[in-house]
Amino acid sequence: MRVTRNARHPFYERCHEVLDEIRQQGRYRTFTPLSRLTDRFPVYEEGMTPPPEGREVVVWSTNDYLGMGVVPEVMEAAVAAVREHGAGAGGTRNIAGSSPLHTELEAELAALHGKEAGLLFVSGYVSNQATLQTILTSMPGWICFSDQMNHASMIAGIKGARGSQTVIFEHNNLADLEEKLAAAPADAPKLIAFESVYSMDGDISDIAGTCALARKYNALTYLDEVHAVGLYGEEGGGVSQRDAVADQVDIIEGTLAKGFGVHGGYVTASAEIIDFLRSTASGFIFTTALPPSVVGAALVSVKKVRAENWRRDAIFERVHAFRQRLRAAGIPFTMTPSHIIPVPVGDAERCKRISARLLREFGHYATPVNYPTVPVGTERLRLTPGPSHTDEMMDDMVRALSVLFREEGIVHTWQPQPEGVG
Repeated sequence: MRVTRNARHPFYERCHEVLDEIRQQGRYRTFTPLSRLTDRFPVYEEGMTPPPEGREVVVWSTNDYLGMGVVPEVMEAAVAAVREHGAGAGGTRNIAGSSPLHTELEAELAALHGKEAGLLFVSGYVSNQATLQTILTSMPGWICFSDQMNHASMIAGIKGARGSQTVIFEHNNLADLEEKLAAAPADAPKLIAFESVYSMDGDISDIAGTCALARKYNALTYLDEVHAVGLYGEEGGGVSQRDAVADQVDIIEGTLAKGFGVHGGYVTASAEIIDFLRSTASGFIFTTALPPSVVGAALVSVKKVRAENWRRDAIFERVHAFRQRLRAAGIPFTMTPSHIIPVPVGDAERCKRISARLLREFGHYATPVNYPTVPVGTERLRLTPGPSHTDEMMDDMVRALSVLFREEGIVHTWQPQPEGVG
């Protein structure tokens, strides 16, 4: 294939320099070709060149935490929506019209979080970026208090809000947050942006404490529940529902791509905030709406997850069972109050090597998490056992990790801590 380049432009050279640097640091990212098998989840088929016949892999790093993406009723809803409404939405909801599926799903999500209204976006990244940027440019003088470990999508929205001020507070540190709130002008419009479950360390924020500070200093609260929706609370409304404080949060953002197993992002809030975002957020106005297949599948998934609490019981039983096996084998892991199990490695190259050997030699896939996702020196495998991971899968994975960690010289570092999960 012939490619035309402006060879004199310095950007081409800059691409080579940056990529070479990333490779030298051992954090160059490659895609692992895996095909999900709907009837065998969490078993996938590995795509290689040449592919070994029948090569199957157990995946430990999916964000489809409950396996809802392969539930037959959810898949059938996607097919039915395509047959009835077609493959695509046909444009933005302003131009092509708004499907009743979209309206019904927004109402379902609003009810899930106890809010007046909801608004769908094409992804969780876009819902964070568009919402935060739109709010923080809505009037002069905004100050955004952002948790140090907030997701890249939240940071993108906050940084994109030209004219607003950003104050970063120490991760999950309410004393530091209050000190910074108290130092801000009393009459400035303020917003506190934070998450419930932080996806890399698996820790959980104090939502009630944060909301109490927001009331004290007259700040809006913006809570990202992306890694909690579906998994926590009586109906899967997230940690804010579990802790009975959802009514204290002004704006709750979530995704349909993790606990609900489909795709898309959303925000829920009061009717006037949602109407404001619908009318002014460019990330909503100028983007083609989610296709009917996605919305139809998500609607069924959300309804099932809300009604079937056994799915939440199942995932936390599996998380507990896997931790017990890791502990018995002396494999280091970070004890968290969530469903996420970080296994520290501490070196980018070694982290990638262990992940590659797990796949190549033992048929298990666990994503190596390196910088910039986590700080240098804190590289890890991020494991998320789900309801479909069997005892046999767990035993085999623990045996594989034991072999590799022994050969790599990674020592037992686990210290007893309270379970506190769920």
